[in-house]
Amino acid sequence: MQPANMAYDRAITVFSPDGRLFQVEYAREAVKRGTTAVGVKFKDGVILAIDKRITSKLVDASSIEKIFQIDEHIGCATSGLVADARVLVDRARVEAQISRLYYDEKISIEALVKKICDFKQTYTQYGGVRPFGTALLVAGVDDSAVHLFETDPSGALMAYRAGAIGEGRNSALTLFESKYREDMDMDEAAALSMEALHQAAEGEPTSKTVEIGVVKKDEKFRKLSSEDVQKYLNNVKKKR
Repeated sequence: MQPANMAYDRAITVFSPDGRLFQVEYAREAVKRGTTAVGVKFKDGVILAIDKRITSKLVDASSIEKIFQIDEHIGCATSGLVADARVLVDRARVEAQISRLYYDEKISIEALVKKICDFKQTYTQYGGVRPFGTALLVAGVDDSAVHLFETDPSGALMAYRAGAIGEGRNSALTLFESKYREDMDMDEAAALSMEALHQAAEGEPTSKTVEIGVVKKDEKFRKLSSEDVQKYLNNVKKKR
């Protein structure tokens, strides 16, 4: 006999008797199997960090991109299916440019995240499509505040002071709950994010396998050089 759940996971539009959409839950599993990405807010900005998980010495690490710039004041980190994430990033970039063309101002972080989540939600509601198998950590600074949002394959969103997605999410959040402080500066936030990746990664993170992006008030989003990444990794090694 087929398991009882099998009748309800064939289409995204069918609820199970207990109110579950199995295709959305499967998409969440794809995120859980993805590499760990973390985001940490500090006094005047947000830092994003990801573990690329290089599986072969033959892979050129620079070809793997999991932190993206959306606009001058917004960046995001992804976990799950990277191809799905690129589609969402392209959509987010279009929305950011529409705001500049229509209103002659930068889009607010919350407005952008809600637009992306609305787009993701439509892929849970209509037949012939599947949910996006990726989660995003969206970081940015606008006129109102410093923001860090996590988006879910279902289209749900949540604001965090320090967040994580991917397979190491639980261990990273446990670390953040014990060590995060709202008055941290950028160096302290970077060190905490590196410690979280150390704790969550299967192997030893290096400057080639770790990528860091940062956005601060009155500064554009940027990715840190491999030298800066190595400096933060060395600081974590000294503490261990």
